[in-house]
Amino acid sequence: MIQLAGAAKHFGGRTLFANADLLIPDRARVGVVGPNGSGKTTLMRILAGLEPLDEGKLAQNKDQTIGYLPQDGLHIAGRTLLEECRSVFADLIAIEGELLAVESQLEHTDDLTLFERYAELQHQFQVGGGAALEARIGTILAGLAFTPEDLGRPCEAFSGGWQMRIALAKLLLQEPKLLLLDEPTNHLDLETRNWLEEYLAKYPHACLLVSHDRYFLDAVVDRIVDLGLSKITVYTGNYTSFLKQKEDRMTQIRAAYNNQKERREQIEAFVNRFRYTATKASQVQSRIKELDRMEVIEVPPHEEAIHFSFPQPPPSGRRVLELRHVRKSYGDKRVFEDLNLVLERGDRIGLIGPNGAGKSTLLRLLAGAEPMGGEGNAGERVVGHQVTIDFFAQDQYKVLDESSRILDDMTTVSPVLMVPQLRTLLGSFLFHGDDVFKRIGVLSGGERNRYALARMLLRPANCLLLDEPTNHLDLRAKEVLLEALRQYNGTVIFVSHDRAFIDGLANKIVHVTPFAEGGGVEFYPGNYEEYRHHLELAARPVAAADDISATPAVAAAPAPKKRRVNPQRQQALRKSIAELEAAIATAEAEVKRLEGALAAQDTFRDAERGQTAVAEYNRQLERRARLYAEWEEKTGAVAETPS
Repeated sequence: MIQLAGAAKHFGGRTLFANADLLIPDRARVGVVGPNGSGKTTLMRILAGLEPLDEGKLAQNKDQTIGYLPQDGLHIAGRTLLEECRSVFADLIAIEGELLAVESQLEHTDDLTLFERYAELQHQFQVGGGAALEARIGTILAGLAFTPEDLGRPCEAFSGGWQMRIALAKLLLQEPKLLLLDEPTNHLDLETRNWLEEYLAKYPHACLLVSHDRYFLDAVVDRIVDLGLSKITVYTGNYTSFLKQKEDRMTQIRAAYNNQKERREQIEAFVNRFRYTATKASQVQSRIKELDRMEVIEVPPHEEAIHFSFPQPPPSGRRVLELRHVRKSYGDKRVFEDLNLVLERGDRIGLIGPNGAGKSTLLRLLAGAEPMGGEGNAGERVVGHQVTIDFFAQDQYKVLDESSRILDDMTTVSPVLMVPQLRTLLGSFLFHGDDVFKRIGVLSGGERNRYALARMLLRPANCLLLDEPTNHLDLRAKEVLLEALRQYNGTVIFVSHDRAFIDGLANKIVHVTPFAEGGGVEFYPGNYEEYRHHLELAARPVAAADDISATPAVAAAPAPKKRRVNPQRQQALRKSIAELEAAIATAEAEVKRLEGALAAQDTFRDAERGQTAVAEYNRQLERRARLYAEWEEKTGAVAETPS
């Protein structure tokens, strides 16, 4: 548990929050939201003990442990990935080292003190979870998409995004009582985000996170902390529930404000009318005191929904873009082999797949920004009739005129009818007030990309290729972009790791598989939610032919060939798994019995008896480990059994 009481924080001459109270109980899942600059990161740093409060106090349990993941800026070096993760368990590693040292001495001594020390260390190691240490590290690293080959790589060899994954892995392994995550999904692909959602749902302690991913917030949090108007307001429920509650609350506040305004006007009119009337003096004084006691209700500025009618491009032919028999390599790294892809007019395709699978490369090939020729490369790119293409790359800011001011540059490319709306459009993409007069050259890379995206929407081509367009956008800006693209009548193919954005826009999903895992692309109709549904159906056992309970939906669902299963093989595997689970339960009971025996004081009074007990305990540990390894292999094979 951690608590703020009467807290205030001032920054840059303004108040982020004042007289604020906040309680985060154990196991709470809290999402922190608010406009840019409202103090979300500052609040996280205060709770982490990295920033002081200007007023009020921060209280926490004596045994409170806190882990904080910033948005970026971390650099880990000096150890391999596995060594870095093992360093989280320094105490356990030290116990393990002493255990090995004592064990080697036990072979040549009958010193009872040494046997007692061994039993004590063994107990500490088991209670601390030492037996499951390697499995725990492996589970976390696999969930964050590290491969077995990565374990021996030095941490400094990983790029910035992967550095943040290493830092996140260490925090999850530490399991602090309060986990503070500032934009944890920034560097994660969809599969890894899905894994993190499930992991945080089972996290045994409190978690507080900042995120601009609406789906992630909906899936993870059970309450929202809203920063705004120098206040901290807490809502129960996920992000969607928060939006409804906040709108209801704003309605109530506006009604209360209007009632108060009407009452104040009545009082002021009475005072002004009878101020100098002796017979009304006491009533006038009473009204004045009422005015003084009245706490002024502040009304947050109403956020009007932003709707733009972007100019629609002329239609293209039915076939928009086509890739034929494309082979693509970067040196020794093969990305695609015999790739064929057709985009048709009206397609809104979400490209998904793990990081490094080739999604950005595919977009660049479609845009013509990546050459087809060269050593090891081949294929043909065909552009359809009357197709015009706009390509938004992750480094799109490089094509902007750095000497121009934002508003001036925007005006030069805007249709005349849209000029009056430019400042509103720029505001929705987080350029407020005097920001619109900044020169493009002084903007950060993220700000420039954000501006380049807004600029593109003013005169869209009839085929848009968008690589991570939602990066650097807050929730409000994402809604503006999503609404604009929904109204757009051209063709869109895009990469995004934002599930709400994909679900709101895509009518097809293309999954890009890394070349090392078979390579290529697979089409799925519908949005990401429907794609996941396809995979779930494909992973289910095939219904028997005479099973009349099988639903038409299951029978008709298109299933990727790789995910089909053989019922007979599955049945055999499941039987074997059940037998293994029974054996594991027996082994667990035996290990527990032996641990009790080792902990008994009289076990090591007899040196021979002690040695026998230790040897038997080690044999049972090895047996249990073998059973678990076989169980993991067979459970993993269940969903992958070929037909």
